[in-house]
Order: sequence, then C-alpha cells, then structure tokens
Amino acid sequence: MTITINNKAIEAHEGETLIEVARRAGIDIPSLCYARDAKHKSSCMVCAVKDCKSGNIMPSCTTLPTEGMTIDTESEEVKKTRILSLELLLSDHRADCEAPCSMVCPAGLDIERMLGFYDAGDYAAAVALIASVFALPEIACDDCKAPCEKACRRGTLDEAVSIREIIREIVLNNGEKPIAAKHFENTAKDKNLFQSRLGRFTDAEKDGLTAGVDTRSRCLHCACSGRQKCRLRTFSTAGGIKRPRYQASSVLQLTKTHINSNLWFEPAKCIRCGLCVYNSDNGFTFKGRGFNMEVILPDENKANVSDRLAELCPTGAIYLQSSK
Repeated sequence: MTITINNKAIEAHEGETLIEVARRAGIDIPSLCYARDAKHKSSCMVCAVKDCKSGNIMPSCTTLPTEGMTIDTESEEVKKTRILSLELLLSDHRADCEAPCSMVCPAGLDIERMLGFYDAGDYAAAVALIASVFALPEIACDDCKAPCEKACRRGTLDEAVSIREIIREIVLNNGEKPIAAKHFENTAKDKNLFQSRLGRFTDAEKDGLTAGVDTRSRCLHCACSGRQKCRLRTFSTAGGIKRPRYQASSVLQLTKTHINSNLWFEPAKCIRCGLCVYNSDNGFTFKGRGFNMEVILPDENKANVSDRLAELCPTGAIYLQSSK
C-alpha cells in the first residue's frame, strides 16, 4: 500500500507500524516506549504524528497504516504534542543527570568520575582525568573557593566530601607514577543539555543514603549512570527543554536495587513505559493503577532478568554498573 508522510509518497510493507515506515524512509520520529524487535505498547506519546484527513493525533509506534493515509510528523502542532508528553514524563522522573560538583567546577573537571576512580583504587585513571584539566603538578584547587564542596549533596546529609584534599592526595601520592595507557579529553559541559536535578532529600532518603555509602571518599555518586544512553534526555534536549516544567505529583523515593551481576534498577528514574515488563519473563511487573501505577521487581524474579533490559530502558532506570 502507499501512504504519504510529509508530502512524500512511501510504500508501506505488511505489518509495519507508522514509525517503522517513516524510519525506513529516513524520516526520524522519536519514541521512548518503542524498541525495534521488542514487545511494546504505546504509552509515552513522544512518537505522536497527525492523520491529516481526520485531524487525529496518534502514536506512530502502534498505528498500522492504511491505503491512502496522509501523515504529518513535523508540524508545530505535532512538535508541541511531543514536548508536552516529554514534560509530563519528566515531572515524575527524579534524578541528577550530572553530579552537582562536576557541573560547578570552574576547571571543568568531572569530579564524580574522578572520585569513582579513587574509590575503585584506580589512581592512574584518577591522575589522568585530573591531568586533562590541570597542568600538573600545579593544582588549580589551591586558589579555588571550592564551589564543588558547596554543591556536594553529601553536605545535605552530614558533611561535604573533601574534594580538594582528595585531589591533592591523588596527585601528590600518585602523580609521578605511570598513567598506564589512559587518556581523557577535557570536554566542557554542554549547557544546552537537559538537566534533571534532585530536590531535597526526604528524611527516609537521608537515612538510607548515609547507611548505604561505605566508599573511601564518602561520595554519593549521584550522577546518573545511564545518562550517556538516556533517550529521555536526548529528546528533551532536542525539544529545547532544559529543566522540568511541572512539579512531581509525588515524591519518588531514591532507591537502588541490585538485580544481578552488574545490573541495577532505580525506580525514581522509571517512566513506566513497560518495555522491561513486556520483555522479561516473570521479571518486572506493574503494581497499582493510574497515577499510582509503578514498575516493580519482586526479589524472587531477579534471576529471570537479563542484561538486554538495560539496552531497552529509555532512561537510566535500568543500567549496567561499569567502571567510571
């Protein structure tokens, strides 16, 4: 059958959805709840398109084309629908995309990543990362007012991480040693990227976070581990969204659940797209209905979850914890 997308006639194959027809023709349509060759149901409406004949806005990830259909994917009306959908999803997405300490460092040092190397005992990598922004052995921290320590979320629990002292320790004790074969580019933070930022910790979160951190630096490592592949952040950035517009309907508790091996789950980052539910056999499941619905993973189901779900997850809710 032949359909028209953005005034372009395209041959649609049997069984294809609109998003698949469009993408095959080189027309990009964003989506969070859709993944090729995976079970899915429309829920996010980020893939919204318009049927020009009926005037209806519909999800392209589950809509099958019909002969003579005329579709619009690029009008302002369609774009506004997608942005509204993103803003609603962001209202229930609680996370720090980037660690506050790294965001405010005048030198552009990725402090949270450096502390990750430090906690792992990988001093060569820590030195290499510091050397990417400082002209060692000179350390710019000596004359700095330490905005990183003022922004440190650990300081809202008890006492901020002693970031400058740790940097000095790393450089003074390991700066003369070989840096193995590791090299890091000094990349400035992109101010146009969408930034999700946590509000204040609840009392329950404070107790849990303090008890759960036993690393040498005491760093909470609050930067999102899934931020590099987060499609929610990518599409929000493309839509010109820099901060969440709406306040969360409820306070989502920050918890980290170890699934198995290197696989982790953070419910506060979940947008309830259902990909993990539909693509795990006796693994993730839905609990509740409506605004109270949540995705959960019963303890007895953890062994049934595979690493593939980390690739399917459109946010950093399910991720593989690797070295910093």
